[in-house]
Amino acid sequence: MTVVDTNLNAGVLASLPAALRNDAALTSLLGTVDGTVAVPEVARAVAIAALAELSGRRPIVVACPTSTLASQLADDLTVLVPADEVALFPAWETLPFERVSPSVETMGRRLEVLWRLQDESRTPRIVVASMRALLQQLGPDTPSVSPVIVRKGDTLDPDELLRALVNGGYRREELVEHRGEVAKRGAIIDVFPSTADAPIRIDLWGDEVDRLTTFSVHDQRSDVDLDEAVIFPARELVLSDEVRDRARSLVASEPWGREQWERLGEGALFDGMESWLPWLTA
Repeated sequence: MTVVDTNLNAGVLASLPAALRNDAALTSLLGTVDGTVAVPEVARAVAIAALAELSGRRPIVVACPTSTLASQLADDLTVLVPADEVALFPAWETLPFERVSPSVETMGRRLEVLWRLQDESRTPRIVVASMRALLQQLGPDTPSVSPVIVRKGDTLDPDELLRALVNGGYRREELVEHRGEVAKRGAIIDVFPSTADAPIRIDLWGDEVDRLTTFSVHDQRSDVDLDEAVIFPARELVLSDEVRDRARSLVASEPWGREQWERLGEGALFDGMESWLPWLTA
């Protein structure tokens, strides 16, 4: 039986980018606008990690032909550099003008990356994206969207918190079971963040966050205690007052879409609403 030390292998792989620090082809790219270097496919992740280490700029954006290649490259890079220094900027799974919304997780992940890019202290070293992800049109307020952050011991207004989550695209439900849902039962607010693997329970004592935990969607029982919850919006199309006004103005100028304009103008959430972005960003 052969025993493989995965930690040792990971350590060896992580040391590879440093071996390319003095590579003439890579160092020649620094400071150029249109430099070119040919790298075998199996060595691309190592070369990109080395280039990121050599460059003082953040981030290096890596554009891939497809989402599959982008995801694979991002996974490879996390072996070579710290995982939190690599961010995958995903593409919508939907086709242009398809009347179906992208997954809540995809929209949340995109917003998380954009939020990280707003502040140098949290900007990842490498952002990997497919061409489709980079070309996808953003909502009017998307670049400036921030998460709702809740910490144990915080004092907050439950109604204001609910309003902020609903404005961020969360659906109010009796019971939280899927990403993008929020529910209030007495002094408890349950929410399934768009980027989380488990829903979060906010247990209030008056206006104070008494307890913050994850919980199971199967039996609804609290699980792991948390100190902080970072809740990104569940929609890229944030129905701000400006967006709603724009939608209402389209009722007269673009009457063929009257039903959708009226729903958007009222602040209603519905499947496929993101497909109307081109008209709302004009």
